[in-house]
Amino acid sequence: MIVSKTGVIKKMRKPSGRMLIIIVIIIVVIAAVVAGMMFFKGDDKVSYKVLGETDYPQQIASQVIPEYRALERALACVVDDKIYVIASRGEKPTSGYEIAIDKMTVSEEDGIKTLKVYTVFKDPQPGTALTQVLTYPLQVAETDLTFLPDQIELKVQYEE
Repeated sequence: MIVSKTGVIKKMRKPSGRMLIIIVIIIVVIAAVVAGMMFFKGDDKVSYKVLGETDYPQQIASQVIPEYRALERALACVVDDKIYVIASRGEKPTSGYEIAIDKMTVSEEDGIKTLKVYTVFKDPQPGTALTQVLTYPLQVAETDLTFLPDQIELKVQYEE
């Protein structure tokens, strides 16, 4: 009951069953959207610049690359307060193998920060004349990260 300014008492109408169903559906949709935004929070892209061999910091060229070049992996290191990512294909028996960093993303789940390094691998074409020498295809990138991630995942896509 509602009392108006004139003192007349008015009865409030009960919302119809149809109106209640519409209200419940709206609330459920809003809750699903909010939950989806929190649960499916996208990975944050990492800005980076791929370096040429002559631009590698001395510590990476002399210490990190010799230690890890034979392994297929991605790793990160700090040199002069900058975070660098190295993506490596490991040891290959001939020339013609390539690697390219396509993108990097960082995500956090349960307090664990994970860097995903997306790479494109290209193998030599069959029948191509190749140099018979051990090679170690890799790329080094300087990133805008301000922290070392807890985990690093190497994501590979093969190009033909």
